Amino acid sequence: MNKPIIGVTPDFNAGNRKDMGSKEPTYFLRARYMKAIEDAGGIPVVLPLLSNGAGWRQVVSHVHGLLVTGSGSDLAPELYGERQRHKFARMSRERATMELGIAKAAYRADVPTLGICGGMQSLNVALGGTLYQDIAAQIKTPIDHLPTHSATRTAHAVQIAPGSLLRRIVRKARVEVNSSHHQSVKQVAPNLLLTAIAPDGVIEAIEAPDRLFCLGVQWHPEFLYERDPIQRRLFSALIRTARTVADGQKRRE
Repeated sequence: MNKPIIGVTPDFNAGNRKDMGSKEPTYFLRARYMKAIEDAGGIPVVLPLLSNGAGWRQVVSHVHGLLVTGSGSDLAPELYGERQRHKFARMSRERATMELGIAKAAYRADVPTLGICGGMQSLNVALGGTLYQDIAAQIKTPIDHLPTHSATRTAHAVQIAPGSLLRRIVRKARVEVNSSHHQSVKQVAPNLLLTAIAPDGVIEAIEAPDRLFCLGVQWHPEFLYERDPIQRRLFSALIRTARTVADGQKRRE
């Protein structure tokens, strides 16, 4: 059985990020994303940071699924119609352009897509939604969504909407998740639905009901899947759906 090819978005160091270890412009991607896809039965491929629509459309026509990864930096608020009100590191222009463009191209082409943490936020903005720039400053909540402990530990529960894709995948109404973010979805994009929330109301999952598989989760399942079968189901479901796309393409050839 041929394994589906999953495109994975990298981060980008323009030469000014010490956390990426170099003054040379560099792609950067944590191996845990690639390993999660491979362990689930897919072939992960790091995508280039192309800057135009023709390139994004060509990429999505050659992959069977897309993983939009998390990031230590955040989308520029101008991309969702706001000015910056709080201090935070901005995502590189190269990554933001690519990520928003390819997320929109994948949605239009119905390529199975999973967005993780910042990847969920990019998916929402790409399709017309907005973000809270800083949870602690904008939402009164007793939950620390950016705790100091490792993301290998869970931080809080999320409640999952009945009938949603996410509910069908995890097969539970409530699951424990980790947390490593200071921003979150504010206004959900018109073509997406809110399908999971934290106890304080912070949005923890969004999805597109009119697509094969278009799902964003605010937590980091790639830290948990090796010991948590519920988190593993997220990657397995992506690969399973991507395999149907690959099989359909093969039949048409």
